Amino acid sequence: MRLEDPPTPPTALSDRAIENLSFIRRTMEASGTFTSVSGTGVMGMGVLALLAAAYASRFPGLEARLLIWAGAAVLSGAVSGYAIVRKARHRKESARSGPGRKFVLNFMPSIAAGGALTVALLAAGLPDLLPGTWLLLYGTGVVTGGAFSVRVVPAMGLAFMALGALGLAVPQWGPGLMAVGFGGLHLAFGAIIARRYGG
Repeated sequence: MRLEDPPTPPTALSDRAIENLSFIRRTMEASGTFTSVSGTGVMGMGVLALLAAAYASRFPGLEARLLIWAGAAVLSGAVSGYAIVRKARHRKESARSGPGRKFVLNFMPSIAAGGALTVALLAAGLPDLLPGTWLLLYGTGVVTGGAFSVRVVPAMGLAFMALGALGLAVPQWGPGLMAVGFGGLHLAFGAIIARRYGG
């Protein structure tokens, strides 16, 4: 004669409710909007870009200008990252939430492509195409990453893409377009983000 397994005790109602609330919270975080983009951080990136453009214009050599812009890009990334984390903490949110992760994962491939194309264009002797390429790919990253953020972020990306296309069509305007894009657009859209979405 086979003994039956003892019945498993039913899950307490409070445990079930906690599980359901945890599931709902995870789902909402994953599908929500990344609101920790910092307007002041974006404006800081604009200031750094204008400084880089002014300083790079003093050097006739391509290598020096590339180093200045590369340094400005790294510094801008650090400024923006710090501002995002600070804003997220102030709002008691996580910068690494579902939408924040999606923002970064969708933004980074365009930046990686920009790095690869920089090497290829320099090797091909086409440095005049770099400003348009950088603006276009940065804008593409902002549009795709911005799909998980507030509406003004992808709009900013589209503006960068338009400047990038212009830079590829008229390469001699490249240095000026870099200042207008990375400097001016960051300042303008950063101010909008700061005013509408708090900081």
